[in-house]
This record gives sequence, structure tokens and C-alpha cells, in this order.
Amino acid sequence: MNLKEIKELINLMNENGLTELEIEREGSKIRISKAASGKFEAITEGPSAPRVVQTVGVDQGEAAKKGAAGLEENLVAIKAPMVGTFYRSSSPDAKPYAEIGQAVDAGQVVCIIEAMKLMNEIKSEVKGKIVEVLVENANSVEYGQALFMVGPA
Repeated sequence: MNLKEIKELINLMNENGLTELEIEREGSKIRISKAASGKFEAITEGPSAPRVVQTVGVDQGEAAKKGAAGLEENLVAIKAPMVGTFYRSSSPDAKPYAEIGQAVDAGQVVCIIEAMKLMNEIKSEVKGKIVEVLVENANSVEYGQALFMVGPA
């Protein structure tokens, strides 16, 4: 499967709101999954080819047309400083640290990332208003992955 075919599959996934797709054809198999960051990972396997993993970025113009219309351009991302499990609150029944529309100050705790059985409070580095929460509660996050989008207060 070539890059053009993979991009066509990614467009198909975007058009139908899919986050994962797996296709097997003539002994070859491809699995494409979309991460919370908007990046796609394509894993291809074939009878004579070794397993290949490719990370494919989304065309930013296309992403803007799909869902970012109307959002302000001066948004700032609060990013994960480590790999771990993202939690919006200190316990399952507790109120989330940060909600959409809530004002946050620099230094305010917005979430927790669990790494190696340690709970690490993640603080906002900017003052503003939470515009979007990009990660579902209890999902894994990668280093540098955007967790929240913050706009001007």
C-alpha cells in the first residue's frame, strides 16, 4: 500500500468520524489509528515485508475546515510534560480541576498525570480560559501531547 492510498484512507476516516481502521487485502494488512493529538499511525504488515509503522500528519488546512472553524487563532496548548495516564480530577467522584469555559491562572492545577504509580499535578503555564479538553479521562498521554487549549480570558 502506498502513501497516496494511506492518505485516502485517512480522509475516509475523517469524513466518517472514525478513530481506527483495519484493512486486509491480498495477504497484506494495514491498521490506521488516530491519536488524540490528531496524528495518525499506520501499521502495515505483509507476507514478504516486515512490520512497518508510519506516523502521518494531518493537513492543517483540511483540519481547520473540518472542526476548527470559528476558533480563535491565539490559543495556547497545555501540554503533557511526561508519559502517563491523564486524569481530570483527583478521584473518580471528584469535580474536574478544569472545565471548558473555566478561567485558569498560571500555576493553577488543571489535571493529574499518573506515571509509575506517582500522581503528578499538571499546572497551567498561562492565564486564560479553557476552550477545549483534548484528552478523555483515564487515557494514556505522550510527552508533549496537547491536553487543553487555552484562549484569552
